[in-house]
Amino acid sequence: FETIRDAATGGSANKPTKTTVITYRDVLERIWVLDPVEAWLPTRNHLRTLTVGPKHHLADPALAARLLGVDADALLRGQTGGPTIPRDGTLLGKLFESLVTLGVRVAAEAIGARVRHLRTAEGRREIDLIVVRDDHRVVALEVKLAQSVDDEDVRHLRWLAEKIGDDLLDAVVITTGKEAYRRSDGIAVVPAAALGP
Repeated sequence: FETIRDAATGGSANKPTKTTVITYRDVLERIWVLDPVEAWLPTRNHLRTLTVGPKHHLADPALAARLLGVDADALLRGQTGGPTIPRDGTLLGKLFESLVTLGVRVAAEAIGARVRHLRTAEGRREIDLIVVRDDHRVVALEVKLAQSVDDEDVRHLRWLAEKIGDDLLDAVVITTGKEAYRRSDGIAVVPAAALGP
């Protein structure tokens, strides 16, 4: 809630109270503008110190682009008639993650699975999306605004594989690349454009 409040009041010393922010967040969720991804709290393994708070995504990341008055060209090239949109900054990365989250949620819902996220309390480990089946087995997904993947990008997926063993059905990094492949460590790399039924 602090992050949302700070983002909404950029640079202002006069910030609304936490209860006000919670009220606004709840309204945005009720009218389907905000679509939280709940935290994954597994019951069949020994993961400890996981956070319980949701990650907040817009129901459709195109809403953010529209509200900012930017089009695809502005987002991809960082040039607009208005404010400069940094190409490699957090905005494009967050919009990309929200777009992937939307696609993964639609596919997961079609098979009766749930989408969650994982973050340790101390912030050392984070996995963007955890798709959970009814049998509690999962697919872990990292979203990277990049065309290529290196060992640093998969370190949290490897950590999770060590922690939960056979409960991890697959580990995937979703990218802006053009080709899907499986790394030598078994982790799949899939372009966002290839997601779908």
